[in-house]
Amino acid sequence: MSENLMNWAGSVTFQAEAIERPGSVEELQGLVARSDKVRALGSAHSFNDIADTPHTLISTAGLPDTFAIDQGAGTVTVGAGLRYAEVGRRLHEQGYALPNLASLPHISVAGSVATGTHGSGDANGNLSTAVAALEMVTADGDLVALDRRGDHLYGAVVGLGALGVITTVTLDILPSFDIRQYVYEDLPFEVLDEHFNDVFSSAYSVSLFTAWSGPVVDQVWIKRRDDATWPTEETWFTARAADGPRHPVRGIDPTPCTEQLGVPGPWYARLPHFRPEFTPSSGVELQTEYLVPRRHAVEALRAVDAVRDRIAPVLQISEIRTMAADELWMSPAYGQETVGIHFTWVKDMAAVLPVLGVVEERLAPYDARPHWGKIFTTAPEVVRSRYPRLRDFHELMRHYDPAGKFTNDFVARNLL
Repeated sequence: MSENLMNWAGSVTFQAEAIERPGSVEELQGLVARSDKVRALGSAHSFNDIADTPHTLISTAGLPDTFAIDQGAGTVTVGAGLRYAEVGRRLHEQGYALPNLASLPHISVAGSVATGTHGSGDANGNLSTAVAALEMVTADGDLVALDRRGDHLYGAVVGLGALGVITTVTLDILPSFDIRQYVYEDLPFEVLDEHFNDVFSSAYSVSLFTAWSGPVVDQVWIKRRDDATWPTEETWFTARAADGPRHPVRGIDPTPCTEQLGVPGPWYARLPHFRPEFTPSSGVELQTEYLVPRRHAVEALRAVDAVRDRIAPVLQISEIRTMAADELWMSPAYGQETVGIHFTWVKDMAAVLPVLGVVEERLAPYDARPHWGKIFTTAPEVVRSRYPRLRDFHELMRHYDPAGKFTNDFVARNLL
């Protein structure tokens, strides 16, 4: 391979013998049809080997820059390689919005929905739930279109790259709106225990950040629609209003973060935590996330807090968010309201892996589903047991990829 391609964090070096960047759907179809083994690559923001292959890696970055709004249907169709920052800006310019965004706007649309990536909000599903239709190139080079009129879309959206290479994604849109963002500091865990539902239902999107270094949540980031009532308060559930902009990791310059202090701004410039014009942190990190049923949230957080002495020494920051249940077969929020417990670790795999084992052991009684794009050591048979539609997904794999052209080590290990 002439290129030494790595993921964004530099924690995975791709093994591919060839990296292809097709500039058209027709070129992509030809590449897929004549290849023995292929995997699609988006913005390379996954932290494990989900996109890796020793064979042919196909970047979606060169595919057509499709962007087409259908006002009657209330949707926008975008090219798979477009990133949410660009989609958000273009939509807002024409008076539209997406229901939600993730922490980083730098991630590609197709890669994000394929891994069940999410933002926050009791009433907000993960990013995949906005997908009304998609087109993908399947193993024999055919271009296949799926939409909500058929059952296959619900299995293919969070497809983990196992069904084909997505070329376009059609997303639900709504009228553009403004958001005001506020940060509060030092929310005691005992208050969170008593008011968990009140805290997370208080705004359009709520994120909690903690270093697990004491009995408090370090920061609460509250994102409220500008048309919602929000009194100016110095305290909120005993937490104090921040007196200036904050970065989720204390002591780090907040300049890369989206604007706070209640200054109104368009949805695409407030729902993410970070601005698109800044490289998201430095990449010197590892990430893990476990998605637990909301009914277990308080107990699960207590279980994690019980081992904070193991977590804190190798942690940069942890984020806690909620998301609505969905019907997407391989989504970590399938069939249940969900709470995500996210960990951004120091970039030291040898030090982090033993701690993952401790965290996973503590969360095991609560049916935790690991995020598909993050690092985890949960036993594959346990991962498979968490997905009641897995056999149906296997049928989709046999239908669209009977010879396993898109199967890689990650898929074989965790799904088969």
